[in-house]
Amino acid sequence: MSVIRPVICGTGHYLPSRVVENAEFATSLNTSDDWIVSRSGIERRHFASDGEYTSDLATNAARAALQNAGITADQINAVIVATSTPDYTFPAVATQVQANLGITSGFAFDIQAVCAGFVFALANASGLIMAGQAKRVLVIGAETFSRIMDPNDRSTVVLFGDGAGAVVLEAQSGTGANTDRGVLACDLNSDGRYRELLYVDGGVSRTGQSGHLRMQGREVFRHAVEKLAATAMTALEKAGLNAADIDWIVPHQANLRIIKGTAQKLGLPMERVIVTVQDHGNTSAASIPLALSVANCEGRFKPGDLILTEAIGGGLSWGAVALRW
Repeated sequence: MSVIRPVICGTGHYLPSRVVENAEFATSLNTSDDWIVSRSGIERRHFASDGEYTSDLATNAARAALQNAGITADQINAVIVATSTPDYTFPAVATQVQANLGITSGFAFDIQAVCAGFVFALANASGLIMAGQAKRVLVIGAETFSRIMDPNDRSTVVLFGDGAGAVVLEAQSGTGANTDRGVLACDLNSDGRYRELLYVDGGVSRTGQSGHLRMQGREVFRHAVEKLAATAMTALEKAGLNAADIDWIVPHQANLRIIKGTAQKLGLPMERVIVTVQDHGNTSAASIPLALSVANCEGRFKPGDLILTEAIGGGLSWGAVALRW
């Protein structure tokens, strides 16, 4: 039986030119490179410059993905951007990317699920393709989290960075078996009871200001490993697969200890985990597509590889996607 499969046919990423090493924080905060690395695995991150916005990062990543896919912008039917740091309250960043690329047809919208945003966006784009609403979709994660950090909070300001990653998702024919290329299964979850574990203390309706990120790190860590391993297994089960079938995990790059803990729960060695957190920090919705693009540029994926992506973010919201390269 022939089915439509959403297949990643191109990846791209963009990082601002300003690199912030851990040592830079030691000049203004009671912290050090050793302290940051031991707790997070992060060594450096990128910060957007003045006048450089989320839509700019997203557009640059999108252009790189289009080039990698070997297609032009006018072949794109939809643009979906996952972000928690939009340029404006509205319109959507996706519409700005659409305009920047010269796309004048199709549709564009944003998804806000914080660090899980790209997983949610990829699942939605896959559904649109399988429903026949689009043939090719640009799925982008882009963030400028440096703009919402409290510079005096050493427990959070050292963890986050700015960047963008993008994939081109294309409708292709498959057999319906889990050996097909493309997205095989998705699992999405949210539980609003845990809002206060990770949130921004501002907003249009409440304060009229953007606010700063607040996090209960210990509690987020406790939820993260358990929920990430569970959603990963659910996505695999939906695809009729198990952890032993995984060739690569491309996790949300939040914290090296979370990444290692999740891999251990799944029984997978770190040699099969894509890790970029040391160079990018936590780029929220951008972290998975950034890691996908970096690994693809390095030639680490081969056709037929089973890739599992998983992420958790504020909400709490979490999920996983199983796909074949």
